[in-house]
Amino acid sequence: MASTLENKVVAVIATHGFEQSELLEPVKGLRDAGAKVEIIAPEAGEIRGWTDGNWGDSVKVDRVVKDASAESYDALVLPGGVLNPDKLRGRSDVQNLVRAFFEAGKPVSAICHGPQVLIDCGVLKDRRVTSYHSIKQDLINAGAEWVDEAVVTDQGLTTSRTPDDLPQFVAKTIEEVAEGVHAGQTA
Repeated sequence: MASTLENKVVAVIATHGFEQSELLEPVKGLRDAGAKVEIIAPEAGEIRGWTDGNWGDSVKVDRVVKDASAESYDALVLPGGVLNPDKLRGRSDVQNLVRAFFEAGKPVSAICHGPQVLIDCGVLKDRRVTSYHSIKQDLINAGAEWVDEAVVTDQGLTTSRTPDDLPQFVAKTIEEVAEGVHAGQTA
């Protein structure tokens, strides 16, 4: 499997308070499949994760949002956590970058509370998604069809519910990145 994503570059947008497993496990899976993965954050340096109700490990930021372009990447991953998406969703620079992935038809994966970022990007109308149960109504109000399944894919948009679903989420994300651009993945 090591060459599945050879020559693919995947962006992960996150900030302080990302759910640690929801960032680290997809990054490991994507790298093990041969992809180059870059962590993108609003600020340079390091961002700190959240795990088991406490601050967790820090990860190095490879690029700041203002210097990132969807053109440089083949796909995007949005980890959850309660704090992380809440801090990212209202930022116009994050919204513009995420929307650019949709406009280019590139795969986007979001887990747990990560789809909250997509609400503010206006990219969920008529899309089939899942998420952590507490944001179900928010996604429905944004025009999405919400279903309670471990992983849901709709034209290159992959969503998942919780860290319990990470094995399925990572596998489906790798599959979607390998497939490349999806004509139905639009903003």
